[in-house]
Amino acid sequence: MKQSLQLRLGQQLTMTPQLQQAIRLLQLSTLDLQAEIQEALESNPMLELTDDAADDSASKEPSSEGDTTSDGAVNDASAVDGSSAGDGDVVSQLSEAVPDELPVDSSWEDTFDSVMPQTSASAPAESSDYESQDESAESLQEHLLWQMRLTSFTDKDMEIAAAIIDAIDDQGYLTCSLEDIFSGLPEVLETELDEIEAVLHRIHNFDPIGIGSRDLQECMLVQLYHLSPETPWLAEARKLITDHLKLLGARDYKQIMRRMKCTQDELKAIMALVQTLNPRPGTMVSPKHAEYIVPDVVVKKDNGAWKVELNTDALPRVRVNNGYAKLVKRADNSADNTYLKSHLQEARWFIKSLQSRNDTLLKVATCIVERQRGFLEHGEEAMKALVLHDVAEVVEMHESTISRVTTQKYMHTPRGIFELKYFFSSHVGTASGGECSATAIRALIKKLVAAENPEKPLSDSKISQILEDQGINVARRTVAKYRESISILSSSERKRLT
Repeated sequence: MKQSLQLRLGQQLTMTPQLQQAIRLLQLSTLDLQAEIQEALESNPMLELTDDAADDSASKEPSSEGDTTSDGAVNDASAVDGSSAGDGDVVSQLSEAVPDELPVDSSWEDTFDSVMPQTSASAPAESSDYESQDESAESLQEHLLWQMRLTSFTDKDMEIAAAIIDAIDDQGYLTCSLEDIFSGLPEVLETELDEIEAVLHRIHNFDPIGIGSRDLQECMLVQLYHLSPETPWLAEARKLITDHLKLLGARDYKQIMRRMKCTQDELKAIMALVQTLNPRPGTMVSPKHAEYIVPDVVVKKDNGAWKVELNTDALPRVRVNNGYAKLVKRADNSADNTYLKSHLQEARWFIKSLQSRNDTLLKVATCIVERQRGFLEHGEEAMKALVLHDVAEVVEMHESTISRVTTQKYMHTPRGIFELKYFFSSHVGTASGGECSATAIRALIKKLVAAENPEKPLSDSKISQILEDQGINVARRTVAKYRESISILSSSERKRLT
């Protein structure tokens, strides 16, 4: 086979390190971006936090590259926060030493020798944040083991109790049979199934009451057993749970009244007692970590017009460190001067990326508010159908960019805090040829269910018919899908006594 050279012409899409950084910052949530900015402040000496006094002086300075001193040093006074930003001031000579654009096939490490700080394992406890401290909350198993050690168990019972506790899930139920626990115990214990069941009954008395039950019926009976004997309707509640639990789950109240020979008022009193029981006792102990939401955008009405502003308090204000920037010398290729040049350029790119993120977020949020003004005025029922393509056309960006901007970004409105993706929804047709958003349909379904007769709840077919009478064409299966998405039970499960 003869070797030869061939010339080919082709196109290939590549991203520079600057673009990669901008995209990465764009998709970060506010809390993640705060951590990213803090990491940049620790790793880059050219970045610093700014205060209000510096911001006032910065507003009087030109917004361009900045002023250059007579010795070629940087005189920077620009800053970046949630609302305004500057890219720092750089001596004109640095533009020749440090390129504005890196080659597309390069990376940060190929050009600059900056080293990210490593977290030390011996860091003081004060450096950990509140969330990391909250992660040490007591789990359900730890809570039960603590009670086990306070109980007068023998060594054999301790082994059995530990095996039972290990098989309890987060809901508080036993996930395996007593036979499986028996087979998993060491043979040296020489235990019997009766002993395992006796230990299980003692665990049922642990806090919360009913923990370790094998099914819902046992869980509720254990809780009823611990009530005072003088509790009204206690015997009837035990009979209801023991003999008619399936009918109760099916909400067949007429059959229950017929079999228990009680009136409707008596059944309501019995059910009121049953409803005080906890069907998932494990959830009372399972640790729940708080999720903090910091809104990126604030929307408020001013003089009859809706104003969109970035949350200026959500992010720290950063700028180029003027003191270190002055140390950069002209035409000096020493290691120290190269180190300062590289970090100065990194600081410029980082601030530009923050500015780009803020501008893009504000454009997208403004477009959403303009399209969803009806929601802000009248609520969910006035929500319009909106997809990513609609916003992308207005702001002249790609749909993938809009998707990144709206992910984990939140908007504070007079109606509450919503993720930006909440304002996007599919739509169905109306009788007049228009569109109705899925969010508005879910709000209408919720409104209809809230106003229904509890003894005769609306079926999915009936809701579909009511919506059709209002000019919204929604199939029964679509109603069922929307109903389940907002955690509304079916008509048979919503039925209750009044």
